[in-house]
Amino acid sequence: MFKMLLAALAAVSIAGAQSPHLDGIVQLTHGGQNAEAYWAPDGKRLIFQTTRPPYDCDQIFVMNVDGSDQHLVSTGKGRTTCAYFLKDNKHIIYASTHLAADACPAPPDRSKGYLWGVFEGYDIFLATDAGKIEKRLTDAPGYDAEGTINWKTGKMVYTSLASHDLELWTMNTDGSHKKQLTHTPGYDGGAVFSHDGKKLVWRSNYPKTPQDMATYKSLLSENLTAPMKMELMVSDADGGNAHAITNFGCASFAPTFTPDDQKILFASNKHNCDSRYFELYMINVDGTGLEQVTHSGGFTSFPEFSPDGKTLVFCSDRDAKERYEFNIFTAKWKD
Repeated sequence: MFKMLLAALAAVSIAGAQSPHLDGIVQLTHGGQNAEAYWAPDGKRLIFQTTRPPYDCDQIFVMNVDGSDQHLVSTGKGRTTCAYFLKDNKHIIYASTHLAADACPAPPDRSKGYLWGVFEGYDIFLATDAGKIEKRLTDAPGYDAEGTINWKTGKMVYTSLASHDLELWTMNTDGSHKKQLTHTPGYDGGAVFSHDGKKLVWRSNYPKTPQDMATYKSLLSENLTAPMKMELMVSDADGGNAHAITNFGCASFAPTFTPDDQKILFASNKHNCDSRYFELYMINVDGTGLEQVTHSGGFTSFPEFSPDGKTLVFCSDRDAKERYEFNIFTAKWKD
């Protein structure tokens, strides 16, 4: 009877982890900390950041969509983040601190809580998909990172401290025509365009009280920000008509538009606020129709749809062998 009960509980657990939208889940990486995997325009490769031996902090790797041929395309120096393919399928952009120092920047002091480092050494670079850097695209003092590209318009959106606050900016992929889009005090980041290039979605943290603003500014002076209270914002591509589509009071981030640009898929811990347990959720662009997509019971985030809209890539700690192990997965998407 006890064995039957265990089997029944296991079946319930497995069923709870399944999603009606995901089928045929495939694990592409095995070990280390792997995250933010994004598609090449031809759908045959993924670019992602990973901490794995012999590197002490995140470097940028490229792999085939089946997980084969995982190889370094960043310099192997400093810390990197947020890589993306250009439309030509031959170039990439990513942010790196390697010009500031060969070593990894010191991680945030966790005695102050869970914090993200917005290291002042970060700049965005243009490189070939083989890793040869062709141009430094940003040189403003302070943090420049979190770049993504719309392949239809050729515009890049990124987060910068050029205005002394963490705001969204756009530029061309050659670094020209930089333009600030957001101006509200607080953090704006992790932005992506809709596929048609007409909308933006991003994560935000706008302190609402003088005390919260003082804390935000104090952390920012130390190149830090607190990510556990973030809402999703949507606007026109030029930053106009910006408005919040979530109001959970928790952490929501890593948004991406569905293939038809009518909904947004994102990660949130709204079911367990202030925890490290994140699931994927989907919401209409107008903020209605919230649906929980995954029920993994752990950390699931950084979703992005393949160019043909048929496959989802995401990061998860499912079946992890160690607490801080995160791997890249793909799954067939079902509407």
